[in-house]
Amino acid sequence: MVLFAVIDIVGSVPVIISLRNKVGHIQSEKASIVAGIIMVAFLFIGEEILNLIGIDVNSFAVAGALVIFFLAIEMILGITLYKDDEPESASIVPIAFPLIAGAGTITTLLSIRAEFYVENIIVAIIVNIIFVYLVLKSSRRIESVLGKNGLSVIRKVFGVILLAIAVKLFAANINVLFNA
Repeated sequence: MVLFAVIDIVGSVPVIISLRNKVGHIQSEKASIVAGIIMVAFLFIGEEILNLIGIDVNSFAVAGALVIFFLAIEMILGITLYKDDEPESASIVPIAFPLIAGAGTITTLLSIRAEFYVENIIVAIIVNIIFVYLVLKSSRRIESVLGKNGLSVIRKVFGVILLAIAVKLFAANINVLFNA
């Protein structure tokens, strides 16, 4: 459930719809597979990559908490803090990375690895990727069913959930950094 809230594909439907309107077709299969590969790869070698560049997991988690915090603020307040150039294709960038398998997701994977078995996390990744694929594939239908107000409410609810996750992640890891 934590991974579901961080990925927040339902809350990202307005962004996906906007991207689809800008670039046309979104390759749902490609975006889902690439995001899944990024998540599984980072689950296994993410900590080694961080160690290679001299960053400990707690520092990365605090940085990720800040990213999640700002994403939540964007969702709740309806503002845009992260600006990117106009994408030519929306399958890999920005949908697979950073929308689905972004800093928040990667930080969450590293954080929950200490609490859960790797097998359970992989199952959670697979379940979430299947859900992501279904949402990407049916984004037009979701848009017509929920309407603008429904999408706005969902985005704000998931924004509050993300904000709570960011605060928890920040508090847990900042204490470890200051106590070390």
